[in-house]
Amino acid sequence: MAVSTQKKKKTIVSRRRKAGTLSQQAGVKASFPRGFSPMLATLVDKPFDADNWLFEVKWDGYRAIAHCQHNKVSVISRNNKSFNEKFYPITAALEKLNLNAVLDGEIIISNKEGISSFGDLQNWRSEADGELLYYVFDLLWLDGYLLMDLPLVQRREILKKMLPKHPTVQLSQTFNAPGTTFYDIAKEMNLEGIIAKRADSIYVPGVRSKDWLKIKIAKRQEVVIGGFTRNAGSTKLFSSLLVGVFENGALHYTGKIGTGFTDKDQRAMMEKFKPLMRKNCPFEREPDYNKPSRFRPNPPKATATWLKPALVCEVAFAEITSDGVMRHPSFEGMRIDKKATDVKAEKAKPLKKVMPESILHKEKIITRRSESERKTLLNPGEKQQERTINGHKLKFSNLNKIYWPKEKITKRDMLNYYYQVAPIILPYLKDRPQSMNRFPNGIDGESFYQKNVAGKIPDWINTFPYTDKSIQKSFLVPVREADVLYMASLGCIEMNPWSSRVQQPDNPDWCIIDLDPDTNTFDQVIKTAQVTHEILESAGIPNYCKTSGSTGIHIYIPLGAKYLYEASREFGRLIATIVNEQLPRFTSIERATADRKGKIYIDFLQNRPQATLACAYSLRPKPGATVSMPLHWEDVKKGLKMKDFTIHNVVARIKEQGDIFKPVLGKGINMKKAIVSLQKLFR
Repeated sequence: MAVSTQKKKKTIVSRRRKAGTLSQQAGVKASFPRGFSPMLATLVDKPFDADNWLFEVKWDGYRAIAHCQHNKVSVISRNNKSFNEKFYPITAALEKLNLNAVLDGEIIISNKEGISSFGDLQNWRSEADGELLYYVFDLLWLDGYLLMDLPLVQRREILKKMLPKHPTVQLSQTFNAPGTTFYDIAKEMNLEGIIAKRADSIYVPGVRSKDWLKIKIAKRQEVVIGGFTRNAGSTKLFSSLLVGVFENGALHYTGKIGTGFTDKDQRAMMEKFKPLMRKNCPFEREPDYNKPSRFRPNPPKATATWLKPALVCEVAFAEITSDGVMRHPSFEGMRIDKKATDVKAEKAKPLKKVMPESILHKEKIITRRSESERKTLLNPGEKQQERTINGHKLKFSNLNKIYWPKEKITKRDMLNYYYQVAPIILPYLKDRPQSMNRFPNGIDGESFYQKNVAGKIPDWINTFPYTDKSIQKSFLVPVREADVLYMASLGCIEMNPWSSRVQQPDNPDWCIIDLDPDTNTFDQVIKTAQVTHEILESAGIPNYCKTSGSTGIHIYIPLGAKYLYEASREFGRLIATIVNEQLPRFTSIERATADRKGKIYIDFLQNRPQATLACAYSLRPKPGATVSMPLHWEDVKKGLKMKDFTIHNVVARIKEQGDIFKPVLGKGINMKKAIVSLQKLFR
């Protein structure tokens, strides 16, 4: 792994040297550029084919200039607002790339086909809402040299050489292809449109140039919100938006938008509307918002509330009528990257006025993107957040509360961890009653065990009955990821399942040997684990280990739910006895602490009904936010430390190695044959 990392660093350094040489040869020496607006494209009405033009996807997102000074990064919108906090994964990714450059690109949310959705981006709060990508399409400054006066193809050549591969920061492809063909493919893929750039164009900040052209597939327009209406008898917060664009300093009405927003959208928008409410109409002429239409000759009576024209949204529509009003408009999302006063009617120029000549080319174009791993659930800003998981709404509160004080690890961090490992940890929790150990104020606060959840949890979470002192009670039984995250939201830092499932509650899926040290060194625990493994291996008994995440090591033997707890316990007793005979100096099988005399307790009594241990991949309420981590047996050697596996590095290890503990859930041993083998070898 260290060799791989070193090789990767050498590759990045090599790329930068090559790119740096090119920029020094062609660029102009200049200080780090700041405070400029991006170059813009002119809208034209149809695609074309021409020599010396490159074509790109028109991404449906936020334009963003990235000012990168190694690990100091500033991602700026086209209206000079910071995106650093809102789109924090982009900032973090650029910081890791350690660039000394100014990049131009687009922030999008991408699905599996590589299609971007502005509506999803506008509602994005955390990585659970979708995968953020920063598509870089231009390089403006690199390592002390300004590149804006270089031809586009040369800037792109340097960009390709200097930009390392990264799942979040990607190079936006250009295609030396026929524009009409590229347009048709973009249309089939439901893209917003295409961009055409003259191959020899220089970069002119803040200018809408005819060297860069955009051809839209869907008709879209940014508009300014000047007010909203509410229909008589409606229970909605508002019925429609009254919108317009600026012309010669006046706000001209362009239509009434009545579709495209959810109740959640409306609540969020109303919060933005409240401080902007005013008595006077902001439009040049007050619109007739009660005007009947061909499809609605008797519309419900509406009243209008006027707003200061400061908010911008994006709208999709069928066409613009002769009087400048949109037909069939639909709300797409709020725009935070544009000033209201900059929003003007965008009219496509006839192509022949921009591109009088064209030459046909033929070339096939295909674009794809790769899958990526699960990211985080909750964003770093809001103290309380709501997420829908497996169709159930979960409310997460007190997210800034510190759960591990020394390391400043929060409840949010813990929940994000469990979201990331949920698909891996769920098989060790699914259908297993839980003994919940709750730490509502973190590891230094008071904790308590909760077994009975009767009447205290949502109806959609499964339970398993038990009787205590003639009172009917219920264990919580997780079956889906939402259940795991619900438990974590209650402050369950660790997950403590039964060894059996509700389908066969008396039959455990595994036998456990729990190595629990007293005053011993961890090296002695490791030695005991190694001897246990050697004994089981010599008898042909499959066995798997994990750290406890606290002080010990757990060894699991798969049983496949074929035996009762009593049989599992006695099988564990036999193994523990043999190990103790091999290591009498520092191990014990005495249950009473005083009788152990400071030795490692080889605990086989965990193999009893309702006994629980922290499961594989569970966090532990211990300093360092350690994890009960499955290990390869070759990893169990001198030098192994419990803090080698924490909330910070376990997800990456799982991504690299997969779930190595999975065989524990397999077919299970033949216990009778296993006992005979052990007795032959050690009796």
